[in-house]
Amino acid sequence: MFKFSHSAKRLTTLAVSVAAFFSAASLTAQARSLDAIQKSGEVVIGVFSDKAPFGYVDAKGNYQGYDVYFGNRLAKDLGVKVKYVSVDPANRVEFLVTDKVDIILANFTVTKERAEKVDFALPYMKCALGVVSNEKNLITDVEQLKGKTLIVSKGTTAETYFTNNYPEVKLLKFDQYSEAYNALLDGRGVALSTDNTEVLAWAIENPGFAVGIESLGELDTIAPAVTKGNASLL
Repeated sequence: MFKFSHSAKRLTTLAVSVAAFFSAASLTAQARSLDAIQKSGEVVIGVFSDKAPFGYVDAKGNYQGYDVYFGNRLAKDLGVKVKYVSVDPANRVEFLVTDKVDIILANFTVTKERAEKVDFALPYMKCALGVVSNEKNLITDVEQLKGKTLIVSKGTTAETYFTNNYPEVKLLKFDQYSEAYNALLDGRGVALSTDNTEVLAWAIENPGFAVGIESLGELDTIAPAVTKGNASLL
């Protein structure tokens, strides 16, 4: 199952930890220092724009969600304004490597492969994978997916998990979460898999769908990420 860290005290502590990334002189050439960020008056944070409840754009065009709340607190601690940049699951690492953002807060699961390319701060959430499907043909066991089409987003732990452990499951992949969920609504796959925190929230907002598999795979941690080279500051 999943576990949220709701404590404002922990959030502030984590914000300070992330801020510490930028205070050392040994940053990589691409990463902006804390001094540079504060002089510019703005920190640039990559978040999702279509993945409620973590990061999404509301009807008024404003970024909302858990990661956005965290980003706002972080910017306040740094004494700067925040600029949010929309990212997709597959380009989160790229946006750090190419200096398009200072920090990624896009529901980023810590993995060994990703840690080779970016540095992670302290985790602020734990989750496993979940599988949501139509209630009329509810998927309650992975065995039901064999030979059928499962919808996933590119560059996610769900894609990696099913590719490595269930090659007999056909994967229909999308760049954006909104595209993936539309495919599920259209019946282009029998189910969709991503973090259980997300599919549980999505099912509540979409009558006729339910999470038949609430926890799958290992319990992973979600953490902010910065450009590689800041690991010694963690």
